[in-house]
Amino acid sequence: MIRNILLLLFCLKTSVILAQQSDNFPPPEIPDEIQAIKTNEDIKIDGKLTEKIWEGAPATKDFFRIEPRQGGEYQHSTQVKLVFDEKNLYLGVFCADSLGKKGIRVQDLRRDFSWGENDAFGIQLDPQNLKQYCVSFQTTPYGNQRDLQNFNDNNTDTNWNALWTVRTHQTDSGYYAEFAIPFKSIRYERSEQADSTTWGITFNRLARRDYEQTVFPAIPQSFSPYRMTYAAKLKGLDLPEPSANIRVDPYFLYQNEKLEENGEVNSSSKVKLGGDVKWAINPRSVLDFTFNTDFAQADVDQAVNNLERFNIYFPERRQFFLENSGLWAGAGDYSVVPFFSRTIGLQGSFNAEPATIDAGVRYTMRNNNYSIAGLYIHQAEMESTPAANFTALRYLQNYGKENNVGVMLTHRLDESSNELGTQQSNNTTLTIDGLIRPKSELTFSYLLSSSRDNSNDTMGVAGKVYLSYTTNKFYLGWLTNFVSQNYNPDMGFVFQNNVIWHNPGGYFIWRPKNISWIRRYDPGAFFNYYQDANDPGNFQQGSIYLFPIYVIFTDGSFFEYAIYPTWQNINFAFAPLNISIAEDRYYYTRHQLTYNTDQSRKFSFSGKLSWGGFYDGDRTTVNAGLRFAPMPHIAFTADYEYNNLQDLGINTEDLETHLSTFGARFALNPRIQISAFYQYNSFDEQGRWNVRGSWEYRPLSFIYFVFNDTQINSLESAYHQQQVIGKVTFLKQF
Repeated sequence: MIRNILLLLFCLKTSVILAQQSDNFPPPEIPDEIQAIKTNEDIKIDGKLTEKIWEGAPATKDFFRIEPRQGGEYQHSTQVKLVFDEKNLYLGVFCADSLGKKGIRVQDLRRDFSWGENDAFGIQLDPQNLKQYCVSFQTTPYGNQRDLQNFNDNNTDTNWNALWTVRTHQTDSGYYAEFAIPFKSIRYERSEQADSTTWGITFNRLARRDYEQTVFPAIPQSFSPYRMTYAAKLKGLDLPEPSANIRVDPYFLYQNEKLEENGEVNSSSKVKLGGDVKWAINPRSVLDFTFNTDFAQADVDQAVNNLERFNIYFPERRQFFLENSGLWAGAGDYSVVPFFSRTIGLQGSFNAEPATIDAGVRYTMRNNNYSIAGLYIHQAEMESTPAANFTALRYLQNYGKENNVGVMLTHRLDESSNELGTQQSNNTTLTIDGLIRPKSELTFSYLLSSSRDNSNDTMGVAGKVYLSYTTNKFYLGWLTNFVSQNYNPDMGFVFQNNVIWHNPGGYFIWRPKNISWIRRYDPGAFFNYYQDANDPGNFQQGSIYLFPIYVIFTDGSFFEYAIYPTWQNINFAFAPLNISIAEDRYYYTRHQLTYNTDQSRKFSFSGKLSWGGFYDGDRTTVNAGLRFAPMPHIAFTADYEYNNLQDLGINTEDLETHLSTFGARFALNPRIQISAFYQYNSFDEQGRWNVRGSWEYRPLSFIYFVFNDTQINSLESAYHQQQVIGKVTFLKQF
């Protein structure tokens, strides 16, 4: 009897292991456990793990391979130890590599590096055991920092910054990493009972040379290490009593600006003082204040030549608005976004001149049942824009393992202005959204939003329905977006009005066992069908994205051939790049070749060639990119886009555009860096310089130097703007 039971258990275990070799598998009924031990020893964060406590700390070694093949033996072993004291959680990591320093692949030393291009290690924490949210702390062998928030393994905010420290040490057998994560930088629940506090935790490592990605605990390759339903339990923590947790981040700025427009020259300079205050009221609630807010150090948008009928989405880059941005309805979507923070702090459109933000406040509260968020910003009156008040309120209810439903209200009030001759106006949206995940492979999300604009007394609706089924062997999905003619979110973004867009499709995932140089072959197709929202029988546009060749090679290089049969119904005034297209129906086919080399090497190339019809003419587009990084401290980039339009439009016009971008980055270490880019667009004869130097002289405290130069010399106008900005920030956490 006992032998039969043992045989049955062995068969069950064997079947689970075999299933983990290639297929999806559900989260474990009993999660793995990791033990952290307490220390009274002072730990110096130097990446060398020389303190005695590291010798006795239990090690986690049993990682699971998810790339380039799921399961089986892996080449690069990893060892992780966890200790803590009254202030910090410490992580000691050793990432073995038989080539040692020679095997390291790191592209540059910037913060928030690209995960897929570098050797990297990361830890994910779910301190409130929400199963739908985590924070991640990641590093490279050179000590770059990357921190992020992830929501439901569905939406990632890589611009979230926390106060933590990491140092690394490279050897001939691999590299060490030593983390110190202050408990004050983590929102957690504290149990009154000894040894009863548990956090969700996962680890992941990418050995980039072989593109070998391993995780702990085991997670299917169709999901990311942020899928916290698979997380292990971190036990043994004796957490400090939550205390006053206040982070103050004041700044001082000096800016000199010179503007020359059509022969008229104006110069100005200003000094600004302002900053942010973050108060963690308790482990669940955070209150943020901002006053005289400034974003001078934020990355600038680069030029884009838009040849399509849809609005272009420019992502948010300003730190205050990025934190917890995944809480808002529509976060992570680029089509229907009821709350888009880029509408705040700008004079008009998304790429307009900045407007002064006087003050703002944001409140977020999150527990395992629900989340609440609120935001209020007051924007000052500017030369072309009246003062405005921005309000957003959000409630999100969790239910089941990975399901939620939420409601969001936004309200924008533009004040009356005698100087500008404008009347008071307001705009309101109400949104209901949710996510349902009945099983790990199946995700269903929805959004329904309505808007009301009192300036013209109009109301409109918009929404989204998305269904996907993801396994290790295939992906199937259906997306429908709809936007009515009068939907107008003054605090949001839509890709187009009066449209219903259907986007079904999928692809097959083949991982050949006997072809070691191919990691994945993913042929498939997606269909796009657009119709009027106010008259669904009126066709707008249709296309098929058919990619019979879509190959990801083991070293990370990539090749694709795609074909795009396209049907167009132009029944409105449409002039891409100022070439008027006649109102008519069109059919044409375009082809596309895409290739990039291994982006982790010192020299890499990426290129795309597309050709074929374009309405009643022809279009050829070439995109090319070069990157040379002889060492992580130095990197040079060059990108080029060429458009050749032939016999296009009412006047059968020809047009060539050249968009060239050159960049460089120099770093003494991950904390002292300077980057620069120059871009020239032949279409509007605009040249732009951006030079940005930064010194992180203490954690999250910076000295910035920024130089911006924009020049346009066209037949219609001459415009030249120069800015020199110096900024000092100082962060103190109490």
